[in-house]
Amino acid sequence: MVARWSVAAALVWAAVLVGRCSAGDPFAYYNFDVSYITASPLGVEQQVIAINKQFPGPLINVTTNWNVVVNVLNSLDEPVLITWDGIQHRKNCWQDGVLGTNCPIPAGWNWTYQFQVKDQIGSFFYFPSLGLQRAAGGYGGITVNNRVVIPVPFGEPDGDITLFIGDWYNKNHTALRKALDDGKDLGMPNGVLMNGKGPYRYNTTLVPAGIEYETINVEPGKIYRFRVHNVGISTSLNLRIQNHNLLLVETEGTYTMQQNYTNLDIHVGQSYSFLVTMDQNASSDYYIVASARFVNESLWTRVTGVAILHYSNSKGKASGPLPDGPNDIYDKTWSMNQAQSIRTNVTSGAARPNPQGSFRYGSINVTQVYVLRNKPLVVINGKRRATLNGISYSPPATPLRLADAYDKEGVYTLDFPTRPLDGPPRIAASVINGTYRGFMEIIFQNNDTIVQTYHMDGYAFFVVGMAYGEWTEDSRSQYNKWDGVSRCTTQVFPGAWTAVLVSLDNVGFWNVRVENLDTWYLGQEVYIRVVNPESSDKTELSKPDNALYCGDLKNLQKPQTPHGSSETSSSSILDVGSKLLTLILLLASIAIFA
Repeated sequence: MVARWSVAAALVWAAVLVGRCSAGDPFAYYNFDVSYITASPLGVEQQVIAINKQFPGPLINVTTNWNVVVNVLNSLDEPVLITWDGIQHRKNCWQDGVLGTNCPIPAGWNWTYQFQVKDQIGSFFYFPSLGLQRAAGGYGGITVNNRVVIPVPFGEPDGDITLFIGDWYNKNHTALRKALDDGKDLGMPNGVLMNGKGPYRYNTTLVPAGIEYETINVEPGKIYRFRVHNVGISTSLNLRIQNHNLLLVETEGTYTMQQNYTNLDIHVGQSYSFLVTMDQNASSDYYIVASARFVNESLWTRVTGVAILHYSNSKGKASGPLPDGPNDIYDKTWSMNQAQSIRTNVTSGAARPNPQGSFRYGSINVTQVYVLRNKPLVVINGKRRATLNGISYSPPATPLRLADAYDKEGVYTLDFPTRPLDGPPRIAASVINGTYRGFMEIIFQNNDTIVQTYHMDGYAFFVVGMAYGEWTEDSRSQYNKWDGVSRCTTQVFPGAWTAVLVSLDNVGFWNVRVENLDTWYLGQEVYIRVVNPESSDKTELSKPDNALYCGDLKNLQKPQTPHGSSETSSSSILDVGSKLLTLILLLASIAIFA
């Protein structure tokens, strides 16, 4: 039954995809079987979310303007959505993979995402967006390469390496979720993983024997591009490679001014890429370290990720103390100064040949201003909740975009306040009403005691300022109006603010969230609604024919036979669908150009 459904779906979707994607650009087709595996990253056996039995998941490696088709088979025991952190989904929020735009994929079902990486380059990642699932894995890399006609502002490296870093708990994500539901903190993580593996045993007291660690093999004299993603739960990490400089060249789709760092703070949800030259004598292997920031070092020593950089001519194993990080683990001012040193390379092209500095964001008039303030957790209706401007977001059963498509009233309200509320906090599905083709200024004010990292789907924003204290109108005098870095995720230090500017030219509902998984789960997010008053498929693609329905629209959902009810294996189903769809797309493309 499932095999027949999958083949039929491939036939139908081949025609649909050619119509919805840019037929002149190549297609990349991926199959994701999302399932549990048993693993022991830190020496304790636990349930981990894998993609095609891999943890981390497979790399999506494409080029600017390619069409990406991902068939997701949900082999978990709970619903799932995959979101594509940093992919802008131009005109197509239907593919964003968050609860404001998509109904979850039920357990045992599959659903096909299809989107174009339109006018983008850079280093991004995907992950499951529901209910702390990322705390159990399920993430993987997305690399969007330059087209050959667009020069890259550095020589072609000898290798390309993806490195995932992130804090990790030995408890399953369901146990972490229950702790938050019960009003508890998650507490200190059990460690830091690097590419899904525990630390090298650099210290026999802190690191138990038998833990598998990551080794990155390199050749002397070569230059490698490291794409580093903090996919953790809530911990800012400092990255360093023993005796090697990190030449920063790109962050989240923007080529940066090229600067050497001996170490760099990478906050939750952020992505950077560096060029690293293998210029050492290889007297031994070298440590790659990701250590926790702004914490009690004596208590958090074991929360350190350690991998190995291994030259092919290495003369021995790494030993001795780890390389030093920043002098003061609590020094947030040092970290803020480092963040402000990251600037856009305004003379380089990126996805397009025109220089990145061509968009003079500093001379555009702002049309809307929102100050989004978070505070320590509050109690609402007997439950601990996280808030923005006094509102704790609660996702309605019907996704926001579907509610608009079917004129369902009362699902959400367009009354999100432009400034923090003075009254008691409340739970609501309150949405920001963005003006299409407007220019919005967002100030993230962090009145909590830990670093918050904010992400915006559908867009890249310009980070124009950050400072300690409360933001005021006079703070604009500090803004960088020329080469502020354009990215989709920015850190906001405790007791400080970060200001961003964004051009609202992408129609849809777009999630603005904290990337810290605990406070995101507890309601620290909002959506921005951007609508073209002149409805047109030129500014937004129509609802996909395979859209799932839930909430007030659940009666529209056609049944799908769960794959677990058939003896046909999910891998064989996916393989059939992949080969068939690839063939049909190829034939369709030939027909189009014939």
